[in-house]
Amino acid sequence: MFDKKAQAERHDATVHADISRGLYIDPSAGKITVAEYSEGWRKEQLHRDSTADLVERAFRLHINPILGFRALGDLQSSHLRSWVKDRSAELAPSTVHLFYGYIASMCRAALYDKVIASTPCKGVRLPELEHGDRFIPTPGQVHALAGELFERYRAVPYVAAGCGPRPSEVFGLEVEHIDFDRREIAIAQQLKQLPGQPPQLAKLKTKTSKRTVELPEVAARALKGHLKAYPPTVTMIDDLTDPRNPIRRPARLVFTTTTGLPVTRSNWSPVMRSAVKRAKLPQGFGLHGLRHYFASLLIHAGASVKTVQLALGHSTPTITLNTYAHEWPDAVDRTRTLVDAALGVETKFT
Repeated sequence: MFDKKAQAERHDATVHADISRGLYIDPSAGKITVAEYSEGWRKEQLHRDSTADLVERAFRLHINPILGFRALGDLQSSHLRSWVKDRSAELAPSTVHLFYGYIASMCRAALYDKVIASTPCKGVRLPELEHGDRFIPTPGQVHALAGELFERYRAVPYVAAGCGPRPSEVFGLEVEHIDFDRREIAIAQQLKQLPGQPPQLAKLKTKTSKRTVELPEVAARALKGHLKAYPPTVTMIDDLTDPRNPIRRPARLVFTTTTGLPVTRSNWSPVMRSAVKRAKLPQGFGLHGLRHYFASLLIHAGASVKTVQLALGHSTPTITLNTYAHEWPDAVDRTRTLVDAALGVETKFT
């Protein structure tokens, strides 16, 4: 291995020094492949079920087919640059950023585990994110969308646009969550369906997602009309809101299908897609667009970042700002007005 005894001795001294400092990396450790290491790494992550499913699909469909055969210790920045270029031809920039983040997290874990001596996630340029304007419907378009939905679903847009819940929170609503006297809705759970599993009630996305939202008159009237026309029936459903104590219980969901089943993404998407087309809204518009409508309505009415954050159930004000900063279009004008009001418009220059 070494041409001269002196070289071998220097190497031996370096290895012993690295061991004493806790810096030694066993060369054989890096022989584990990306696919093998990623399997163990995924299972150790504290991901929500939906996130775990997304990470699994990302590695199975987009990462391991290209990088999985490589030994983790041989993975180089050039390999990652090639991966980014290849995936950018098929995936949206935001998706490439997301999936690359999984690779970077895995490599950081390998670094901490002393599987590799340094991370290859350096000098890798990712595609620029598209910052197109988000489509915000007009009030007339919200009404038009409601009018194009089947009658049993016409209250859904008014709840989404009037109260701002996430789609999974809308379909997780039970009758007891609505307080018409106080004009409030308690957002306490969400409806989820993972691949190969039946629909289930689950914990909300974040701790701050649990909240009470105000119920405006337009949404209250829509809900009252809906409950009168379609009185809730009892549906047996798995309740995993307490993961340590999963139960199956009866639930009176506000929105169900014609056969009394929970409304999931799979049975809602074709209904929404058809109504969006008839209402002449942009292709791909969904309930999240009505949540954006709710947020922009609050912002343009002068609501603070904190108010919007609490109403939407964001975990931090930073998320709200990052998502809706461009929706404060008059912020600059307000700043100018505040400064002019304080200093006046006269100066010492003539």
